[in-house]
Amino acid sequence: MKKELNLLVEKIRGANSIVIVGHKNPDGDCVCATLALARLIELNFGKVPVCMYDGNFPNILDNVPNRTNMRYYGHVDVTRPFDLAFILDYGTEVNIGGLKNIVDNAGYRIEIDHHKNDNPVANLCLNDDAAAATGEIVFKIANELGWTRDDTINDLIALSLLTDTGFFKFARRGTVLRMMADLVDAGVNIEQLSNLLNNKPRKAVLTEAAVASRAEFFYRGRVALATVMRDDYKKLDGRSDTILNLLGHIRGVEYIVMLKQQKDTQTSVSLRSRAKPVNTVAEALGGGGHAFAAGAVVHDTLENVRARVLDLIGGELK
Repeated sequence: MKKELNLLVEKIRGANSIVIVGHKNPDGDCVCATLALARLIELNFGKVPVCMYDGNFPNILDNVPNRTNMRYYGHVDVTRPFDLAFILDYGTEVNIGGLKNIVDNAGYRIEIDHHKNDNPVANLCLNDDAAAATGEIVFKIANELGWTRDDTINDLIALSLLTDTGFFKFARRGTVLRMMADLVDAGVNIEQLSNLLNNKPRKAVLTEAAVASRAEFFYRGRVALATVMRDDYKKLDGRSDTILNLLGHIRGVEYIVMLKQQKDTQTSVSLRSRAKPVNTVAEALGGGGHAFAAGAVVHDTLENVRARVLDLIGGELK
C-alpha cells in the first residue's frame, strides 16, 4: 500500500487540473467522501478539485458542508480533459453514467471504492470491499499519509460513515465505530449532523409513506415489494431509502424489494435482506452491490422486471 499511496501523492502534485466524481444519483457516502477528498487535496496541496455528479442530488444532503462545490456535470465546461480524475464509490462502470467520458478522457485515473468490482476503470485502485463506506477509505488514506484535517473534513467523513451504515445499524466490523470515536473526540457532533439530514420536501415524505402503504407481500410474508411508479419517482429525487427501512420493520419480512419506474423500459431495483445475501440476485439482473444491500438498473418494463425479481428471490428461498 505504501507504494500506491506514494504514487497517489505524486499524481496529485503533478496535476494542474483534478476532477472527482462518483456514481449516478449519489448517496451520502458518495457525496461526502467526494467533498472530503476535495477538501483534503485543497488543504494539503493547495489545489481545488472540481466535484461533479450526474442524476438526482438528494435533498437531504443539501445542508452538508461544502455542498455548493458539487456541480452537475452538464453545467461544467469539460472541453479540456482533466489531468487527474478520481472515481469514488461507483461499484460498476455502468453506474458512472454521464460522467464516463470525463473519466475516460482524463490523463490519469484513481479509484477509491468499497464495492467489490472485478473490472476497475482506473490506473490506480485504492479499494477495500471490507470497508463500511468509501469515506472510511478516504479517512485511512489521510491518516496514513499524515494529511491535515479540519472540522469540515471530519464532519464530511462522519456523514459518509453515518449514512452508509444506517447510523451503524449495518456496520459489520468495529473499525468504523473506532473511526467515529476518533472523529467525535476531534469535535464531531453526531446529533448536529443528524439534524442536517432532516431536509426532505413534504411531497417526498408523503410519497414515501404512500408507496410503503401500497407494498405487496409474497412467499408467506417473507418478501415485501414496493413499487414506485414514474410520477412518484420524480418526487423522490432519486433516493427512497426510507421506504426500504419502513418495510424492514415488519415482522417476518426477510427480503425487501423496491422497484422504481424510471422510464417505460427502464426500472431500478433496490434489494435488502435480513437472511441470505442479495448481491447474487442483483448480479443476475446486471447490477451488484453488498451482500445484504444491492441493486441494479434493468432496461425492461416494470412488469417484466417485477416477475424476474420475484422468480430470482423465490429461488433463494427454496
